[in-house]
Amino acid sequence: MDVDVPSSPGKFKSEKPHHHHLRLLLRWHYSSLHKFLCWTVVAAIVFFVLFLASPNFSSSSPASLHSSSITERRSLRTSSSSPAWGDHAWEKRVRDSARIRRRPFGISVLVTGAAGFIGSHATNALKRRGDGVVGLDNFNDYYDPSLKRARQALLSHSGVFVVEGDINDGPLLRKLFDLVAFTHVLHLAAQAGVRYALKNPGSYIHSNVAGLVSVLEAARSANPQPAIVWASSSSVYGLNTQVPFSESHRTDSPASLYAATKKAGEEIAHVYNHIYGLSITSLRFFTVYGPWGRPDMACFFFTRDILAGKPISIFQGPDDATVARDFTYIDDIVQGSIASLDTAQKSTGSGGTKQGPAQLRVFNLGNTSPVSVVELVSILERHLKVKAKRKFVKMPRNGDVLFTHANVSLAKKELSYHPNTNLQTGLKRFVKWYLEYYAPSGSYLTKKGRGDYVPAEKWSSYSGLIDLSSLSSCWLEKSKHL
Repeated sequence: MDVDVPSSPGKFKSEKPHHHHLRLLLRWHYSSLHKFLCWTVVAAIVFFVLFLASPNFSSSSPASLHSSSITERRSLRTSSSSPAWGDHAWEKRVRDSARIRRRPFGISVLVTGAAGFIGSHATNALKRRGDGVVGLDNFNDYYDPSLKRARQALLSHSGVFVVEGDINDGPLLRKLFDLVAFTHVLHLAAQAGVRYALKNPGSYIHSNVAGLVSVLEAARSANPQPAIVWASSSSVYGLNTQVPFSESHRTDSPASLYAATKKAGEEIAHVYNHIYGLSITSLRFFTVYGPWGRPDMACFFFTRDILAGKPISIFQGPDDATVARDFTYIDDIVQGSIASLDTAQKSTGSGGTKQGPAQLRVFNLGNTSPVSVVELVSILERHLKVKAKRKFVKMPRNGDVLFTHANVSLAKKELSYHPNTNLQTGLKRFVKWYLEYYAPSGSYLTKKGRGDYVPAEKWSSYSGLIDLSSLSSCWLEKSKHL
């Protein structure tokens, strides 16, 4: 696509010769000012994280008078009965979970956010093909923790130990790296969602910036250093109007705090690659959906409200513009994530010191076929056999954008990434899972037994190298006892 040609239809306006130089001067001035303001925001976020991590920011400072309230606003509530870590039994579970059974090419991976939506699918896929996997998750209450516990139960019966802890817990991370020589880290833990930043902005800095720094610090100090693959986001494209979104496009116009923290994360990744020789791959996910998905995602809460007979709000842009997303099915995201792990080069640092240039990559992982939210609702209606009560409302200024569209040509070339699940097929699988996991009762949805024992043979009947394209459909078929 020619970047000099507008992606939206329109007419070019001719410029009068005597205004030409003035226009160029003004364009240069505002472009420079725009870049300056954007990088100032990124620098401020990084400075804030480093300030909080500084040893001088201690209980003896005046700021400590309000430290408890700051922490409360910054962090979501986690389990009050987190099991103690570090004893002999705990260490044995970590080592057993990390044991590689796929020889000679198996890898050992620490997956953060392992009880999350993408994390649980990726963890299961890695374990099923014989890799060593240890999970890490803090089970916070951003959404119903029982859904995370159910995912944890499934992983447990596949032989994966999910450590309960926070990515900001430096001693815990160091302990894990002391116990296991991880070859890779798949860092998926994050504060997700665009709109929640209006309620709890501090949680985004705590998880997405400070948490990333904590993981990178542990990785750069490890010997050997692991390769890092982590979840950035398509949200970094922000107000970009060039479509489809390409990795070469500018990402200095974030539309939300969530996007700003992911953009800051990409810049921090560059720093750790440059100074410490960490091999780092950033993955920009595009609107992931599927079985075991997050309740704050559109297909999930639309399904819930349609079945409950509640009106659903469908956003519209200026002049009734259609809102569309590049919805990407979970199996395709897992395939791209694992391909990123498999093609990641080794880090080049030793003892925290860079020994040579290290790999630094960014990939879009999307479906390449944007679909309007209106069409999404129509597909759900057909699968649910229930008519939705639609309510069209103007899109609020909460950080959402009108349109996303991924250019995945780079991922196809470097990762052999080929998304092959259309929205019709993906939503059919999601609805089937949802109806089996949640049982409608009157106008309410009551839960089936959450986190109950699930025999491994009831979850998956395959072993060894798995067919990633059938991952979620297998989960669908084998999770009826949840």
